[in-house]
Amino acid sequence: MAYVIGHITVKDPVKWAEYRAQVPATLAPWQAELVFRGERLAVLAGAHRHTDTVVIRFPSREAIDGWYDSPAYQALIPLRQEAADLDLVSFAES
Repeated sequence: MAYVIGHITVKDPVKWAEYRAQVPATLAPWQAELVFRGERLAVLAGAHRHTDTVVIRFPSREAIDGWYDSPAYQALIPLRQEAADLDLVSFAES
């Protein structure tokens, strides 16, 4: 399994809602599933600048790459950039 974790600070709630509504259709062809979406409660150690987090599980790194590079997801990136500041990171289980 592999995961995409997004750390998010929303700039425009209306545009963010529009973006979020369109993302699931881009995930489906890659057998990805939303694992977690939530708001930060507290920073227990270190620093963390974002208020929200999302975790998406993929069957493989190749699926992550396929999803991220897909025309469907690439078309959403300008909207995402207008809607939120985001750090998007992929991880593989070890």
